[in-house]
Amino acid sequence: MNLQVFELVCFYAFAVITVGAALAVITLRNTVHAVLALVLTFFSTACIWMLAEAEFLAIALIVVYVGAVMVLFLFVVMMLDIDQEKLREGFVKFLPVGLIVAVVMLVEMLALIGVRAMHAQAMGVNPATAAGQSNTAWLGTALYTNYLLPFEIAALILTVGVVVAVALTLRQRHSAKYQMASEQVSVNPRDRIRIVKMDAVRPVEPVVAAAPEQESKP
Repeated sequence: MNLQVFELVCFYAFAVITVGAALAVITLRNTVHAVLALVLTFFSTACIWMLAEAEFLAIALIVVYVGAVMVLFLFVVMMLDIDQEKLREGFVKFLPVGLIVAVVMLVEMLALIGVRAMHAQAMGVNPATAAGQSNTAWLGTALYTNYLLPFEIAALILTVGVVVAVALTLRQRHSAKYQMASEQVSVNPRDRIRIVKMDAVRPVEPVVAAAPEQESKP
């Protein structure tokens, strides 16, 4: 079999699996099964990225989303007591509206893809292939040499965002209880623990009453 034909067959197979798993995410009644179907969707999408020679995006999709985010979602869903009946209420009622919105979005996306295809320019040779490197190695070299300053600025912005999120979460609330480390360290053990000396007392063994002797019968 030709290599291009084999890649095309793999692409269609992964695409069908991705679309089927994505439909299963929104149609399955069990929430845990829906999360597992989403994991399959991400994994199949990563395989498509591998066929497109975008190894970094495929690895990031598996490591970040499948390995961390979706596992967290799965544990959260399994720990929560979700009422499936309330989730299914109104599904049939709002189904026509959802289908109309989905069709409109699909038409807009196809129109946008068509417009971009009409004005698309021929792409050059893959720079990673031209440099004789893998996609991940070429991206790392370009990111840490030519685009080092934008990368550092983006990292600084993300760090500031994390600090701000933590600061907003730890704001003072009257209903919450907090621990003061300075007060805990300055505590005198003698004020918290009192040692009382007591005489050792041996437990008294219970006295078992002797059973009365049975009278001898004549």
